[in-house]
Amino acid sequence: MSTAPQLVVHRDKELMAQAAAARLITKIVDAQASRGYASVVLTGGRNGNGLLAALSSAPARDAIDWGRLDLWWGDERFLPEGDPERNVTQAREALLDSVPLDPHRVHAMPASDGPYGKDADAAAAAYAAELAKASGPENHGPVPTFDVLMLGVGPDTHVASLFPELPAVRETERMVVGVHGAPKPPPTRISLTLPAIRAAREVWLLAAGEDKAKAATIALSGAGEIQAPAAGAYGRSRTLWLLDAAAASQLPRSLYPPASP
Repeated sequence: MSTAPQLVVHRDKELMAQAAAARLITKIVDAQASRGYASVVLTGGRNGNGLLAALSSAPARDAIDWGRLDLWWGDERFLPEGDPERNVTQAREALLDSVPLDPHRVHAMPASDGPYGKDADAAAAAYAAELAKASGPENHGPVPTFDVLMLGVGPDTHVASLFPELPAVRETERMVVGVHGAPKPPPTRISLTLPAIRAAREVWLLAAGEDKAKAATIALSGAGEIQAPAAGAYGRSRTLWLLDAAAASQLPRSLYPPASP
């Protein structure tokens, strides 16, 4: 069941990152208060890392019980462990190394020099198995019901490593796939699929900058998910687009939220 997207537009990308970080702290704290733990899927890229950096310096960050937080990733560049281009490497630098996480609850995607060698498909299957193991009876499926799953939106409307028209965006059975021949380097990646993304309670799509304006407009104007993967990313209870004014600049007024800070 798709949820209609809600839009929040901020003045600039710095304000967007700070507001998104504050919003995420609230979600995590609420989930931990009601259930004892929280589960979040991180995204890489400019906006994902900007949010993590803002979270690192947020005054309320210590309200989170970091030891009771499960972290997953929406996608990863299939590169060696510690490579500066890997999303997990960038996330550690932006936030993770500065907070007291439980290492067993930080679920990085396999690296290309890990146990599966250069076999991205085997690495993807292993990550799918790890998700299935973390999924309880209350989750009704092979992945946990994430509290928040965050996605950056590419200028071509890609989310995670699901690119327009490529096989991964058409996948309906598997939760995690190896991606080959991605149009953006590196060509080999691992990605959650749309069915896994839609298991989340809330999906947040982050877009800042003029280079994201066309993609946001296409995805929010009724495009199909094969041509515009961002259009197929939605949460069970909420789908939230967090934009800065530049990324929202081409949206038709009918889509623009009535009052945005």
